[in-house]
Amino acid sequence: MTDTPSAPPLFRFHQGSAPLLVSIPHGGVYLPPLLAERLSPEARAVPDTDWHLERLYAFAKDLGASVLAATHSRYVIDLNRPPDGASLYPGQNVTGLCPVDTFDETPLYPLGDLPGPDEIAARRAAVWAPYHAQLRAELERIRAAHGVAVLWDAHSIRSVLPRFFEGKLPDLNLGTADGASCAPALAQELLRIAQSAPGYTAVLNGRFKGGHITRHYGAPARNVHAVQLEMTQCSYMQEAPPFAYLPERAEQVRPHLRRLLEAALEFARRPPA
Repeated sequence: MTDTPSAPPLFRFHQGSAPLLVSIPHGGVYLPPLLAERLSPEARAVPDTDWHLERLYAFAKDLGASVLAATHSRYVIDLNRPPDGASLYPGQNVTGLCPVDTFDETPLYPLGDLPGPDEIAARRAAVWAPYHAQLRAELERIRAAHGVAVLWDAHSIRSVLPRFFEGKLPDLNLGTADGASCAPALAQELLRIAQSAPGYTAVLNGRFKGGHITRHYGAPARNVHAVQLEMTQCSYMQEAPPFAYLPERAEQVRPHLRRLLEAALEFARRPPA
């Protein structure tokens, strides 16, 4: 799955000094050649990527945050799904652990050679497991060093996707698994900041409540607080090919992202009540 000479490392990792880890599980674009051959031309362009998030969140390293960013496309395996592929939103239209269609519901595998159980297991072992091992180890290191850890799971998506939601998505979608993954005080402060950002709309636990990463690793009772931010891509980039980064637009939203991460750090550094 990843052993071709040109394959990148499974993820890029920067270890910081602050009690904050930024996870970017859907920013990867790499497709192993043997997999790419089976995919449609549309799929080989990986349109459902969370584009440019490492660039958008580059300031996080200046804040002392650790950053973990996937390199492999979600079409290889979705790092924000449970390892058994169980739906995170029962009854709603979702994509699976190893997706078989695009967000627009066009088939990834035009010849119908979908990944079977053995192939899915191999992808899980080769790609999913190492990312989560790194994520888990860094959270434990941070918690041991600081007594608390905040996990920020960074995502972006097209603002209009009828498959997943009606109308236009709010720009800043904070998810805390309906309050289970982080302290209420942190969630409310983040929502206050997001809602006060001029020109942007924001919601807490709306359509996106947090995926597997937020739900699995957020454990406030253990002083591990997890938050997902799902942004509209139109806030910083073109939503259609070539999916270009728009620097002027990105610079408008970036101060608000920085304030959100600063608030997470302020929470983590606050003396226990």
